Amino acid sequence: MNLLANLPWVILGYLLGSLPFAVIVSRLFGLADPRTFGSKNPGATNVLRSGNKAAAALTLVGDAAKGWFAMWLAGMLGADGIGVAAAGLSAFVGHVFPLFLKFKGGKGVATAVGVLLGFNWMLALIATITWLVIAFATRYSSLAALAAAVEAPFVAWWLSGRWDIAAPVAVMSALLVWRHQANIQRLMARTEPRIGGKKA
Repeated sequence: MNLLANLPWVILGYLLGSLPFAVIVSRLFGLADPRTFGSKNPGATNVLRSGNKAAAALTLVGDAAKGWFAMWLAGMLGADGIGVAAAGLSAFVGHVFPLFLKFKGGKGVATAVGVLLGFNWMLALIATITWLVIAFATRYSSLAALAAAVEAPFVAWWLSGRWDIAAPVAVMSALLVWRHQANIQRLMARTEPRIGGKKA
């Protein structure tokens, strides 16, 4: 793999992933900065704690779309399969460590789904169904995200049989689980806030 040849796709993906839709949408709706309440996480679940479902939905769509769009745009600009994968993984990293928020970003769940969609629509669908089933059953967004993350690399391999897809999905999943360390501790202590909880 030529790292230098794929550098433009890494940069492209990272910059697109760094766009903080939770902050942008909250400002457009006149809401408080999501980094100042709830989990202080700039993501759709925390925006939902503001009580504005439309803002949360728009944040969710934006965060997912940037993962998919980074891969689509890289492909349109001539990237090969590895370059497209690099753009997607970089978009996820950009969301988690965004340049525009001093590298303090969200957990990356929605962006991860967008990247999965860029790889395979069935992969994204299975991950989304897993998230929805567990989220509706438990009302714990973090638990649903962790389940989908653990499942995703195996499903990616099952659907494609390709390491150039399964490997970046596995890296993304590992980062997502790592970003949920505090959530895991709260889940074990039964202090994790549930979906729909209001801001403090």
